[in-house]
Amino acid sequence: MYDKTKFKIKDNPIILGLESSCDETAAAVIKGRKLLSSQIMSSATEQAKFGGVVPEIASRAHTEAVDEVVRRALDEAGVTVEQIDAVAVTYGAGLLGALLVGLSFAKSLAYTLGVPLIAVNHIRGHMAAAYLVDEELKPPFITLLASGGHTAILHTKTYTEFEILGGTSDDAAGEAFDKVARVLGLSYPGGVNVERLAKDGQNSVQLPKCQVKNTQALQFSYSGLKTAVINYCHNKEQKGEVVDKENVACSFQHAAVDPLVKKTVECAKARGVKTVTAGGGVIANGYLRNTLEEECKKAGLKLVLPEKKYCTDNAAMIAAEGLIQYQAGNFANLNLNAKAQIPLK
Repeated sequence: MYDKTKFKIKDNPIILGLESSCDETAAAVIKGRKLLSSQIMSSATEQAKFGGVVPEIASRAHTEAVDEVVRRALDEAGVTVEQIDAVAVTYGAGLLGALLVGLSFAKSLAYTLGVPLIAVNHIRGHMAAAYLVDEELKPPFITLLASGGHTAILHTKTYTEFEILGGTSDDAAGEAFDKVARVLGLSYPGGVNVERLAKDGQNSVQLPKCQVKNTQALQFSYSGLKTAVINYCHNKEQKGEVVDKENVACSFQHAAVDPLVKKTVECAKARGVKTVTAGGGVIANGYLRNTLEEECKKAGLKLVLPEKKYCTDNAAMIAAEGLIQYQAGNFANLNLNAKAQIPLK
């Protein structure tokens, strides 16, 4: 009988992580903070035919892939299913149908094995990816979170507690990248294609920075920046002028990224914190990574930056956050349900 109150916490547990919030079906295995395997099966190629993620297609792809991706992860790790000490799974936020596939599999596996089920907030998974880079990493530190749904700067005080220092008042950074990509006629996924185009451009188009001024709160706004790009391109086309897409992409990237990096470093200084981490799909952006590395170095701050493959959706980060919740004894019941939206905190 599954009873979450009866489980004992082990040292260096073997945890299977599962992620299925969007178009990636992923599984990973960790032992303590050591990553043993990470496998991903993506439906992005199929989604690209429609210019973005189609929930029904994503759900079907997860159903077809989840068993296979778990088998691959276990094989790569050299671990049998009987050796798993806990199952960590994304229960939100994301596409509801997609989440239910991973969650149903995880609940069945946890029940069959008689091990704890751990509910993981997808965004907190992104934040936990830094622990996979540096096994000695300990709070406190400042975290820059930038993804398709969230943009925030956080003061991570303990493994389970953090303070939100600032965030976006409208669109998230990743959402803005995708919208600008569509304006420029770029294919899905938009963010990586904006970055590629920007490499051949110059920061020559006057665009508003994403930071909100005239307020004491630390806020970012991407709606106005996105609109400025749309208006710039529309005005050029109305005049019969050619839009230099490379310059637009480069200028947008600077306007979207520079304030994030600047304020992250300032927050670290203000809080007297010596370490900065980052997580979320936008952190895979090469310009952001380079700029953050340069500014942290200038400020004498240690930067713990996950590899690009652990910034985009993956199960290794879910397992990493799962370990934090496991050590805190935060186990879920088998009636856990998926949620399309959940707060960061």
